[in-house]
Amino acid sequence: MAVNPLDIDDMDLSEVEDLRDATWSPSLRAIPVAGIRKMVNLAARMDDVIHLSIGQPNFPTPRHIIDAYIDALEAGQTGYTMDAGLPELLTALAEYYSERYGREIIEDNILVTAGATEAMYLALTATAAPGRQFLVTDPTFLLYAPLIRMNGGEVKLIPTRAEHGHQLDPQEVIDAINMRTYGIVLNSPSNPTGTVYPKETIEAILEECAYRGIYVFSDEVYDHLVLDDMEYPSVLRHALDLDNIMVASSFSKTYSMAGLRIGWVIASQAAIKKLRRYHMFTTTVANTPAQWAGIAALKGPRECVDDMVKEYAERRDRVVQLVADTPHLTGYWPQGAFYIFPSLPPNVSANTVCLRMLKETGVCTVPGDAFGESCPNSLRISYSTSLDKINEAFERIIPWMEKQKF
Repeated sequence: MAVNPLDIDDMDLSEVEDLRDATWSPSLRAIPVAGIRKMVNLAARMDDVIHLSIGQPNFPTPRHIIDAYIDALEAGQTGYTMDAGLPELLTALAEYYSERYGREIIEDNILVTAGATEAMYLALTATAAPGRQFLVTDPTFLLYAPLIRMNGGEVKLIPTRAEHGHQLDPQEVIDAINMRTYGIVLNSPSNPTGTVYPKETIEAILEECAYRGIYVFSDEVYDHLVLDDMEYPSVLRHALDLDNIMVASSFSKTYSMAGLRIGWVIASQAAIKKLRRYHMFTTTVANTPAQWAGIAALKGPRECVDDMVKEYAERRDRVVQLVADTPHLTGYWPQGAFYIFPSLPPNVSANTVCLRMLKETGVCTVPGDAFGESCPNSLRISYSTSLDKINEAFERIIPWMEKQKF
């Protein structure tokens, strides 16, 4: 099992040097070498690894969705769709969101994309520019800040804290706004923290942004993975209108369809019209048979989602207890997604701890510096794996942590 973690660091350094080559656009320097990839690549060279690092569901895609994909292939649905997406999927999404949030969403408010990643890529890179500042929570998903910076935008980080459950203080957000603030990026439930922002937080931010003419970009890919008995406070539910919001989501997490790559962005008709043109020059259209599978997901039985959420909640409960039982780790109660982001003691490098823990126990986690600058002593634990694997992982972690002298 012994592997020198410096081998991976050397590879990452070579990639950094490649980006300095004058052949490549300077904007590529804004894209960091992913900390998640560093850990997973190292783990791939080892035996008997338990992954608490993977950010995708471990459930099989529901059968009726697979059947719809196969049926589309057999029916010859392998050509291009309309640039905005398959008309039948646009209608299904419009009807679904209109019913869910009690507001009128029409087909012209929606653009189907190659996953929520493309949705956020289009939204952020189409608006980021020199002189425009974006507020981004820290820690947060590693996609947003690089996309803003590579297009000349400025990122201003708003730290959250484990002792507060990584909740976002809306007053801190409001106080951080200045004359250059163009947009605010939200992700709830959050990757990497699993935090769900309450409606009071969402409403306060939306009200201030509407008053000041600031965009709110909301990544809601985990919107169905709310693990406690609460109504999900979507930006779509609480915004007065769509004029200054862009909301991204996908089928990836809700229906375990990550590899089918179907997402969407919801915004004003004017914004969607511009993003459609941009989309045509990036991916052209999303996967056609997967769009038919998405219709089946929206119109099919919901028990599959309910069963997944119930299982995630059981895993969450167990992981919270195991983190509490682990020396040197401080946890909290995540309400959504399938992550927890516990803290090590102050001034302890989670990067070093995660590398050593992987090397010495075979348990793969992700250090906090992969998700921002404010939590270098935190690590992300994903419970998108079985309870048996979770228990086995902590059977290795707990005695190893007991031996550490931090």
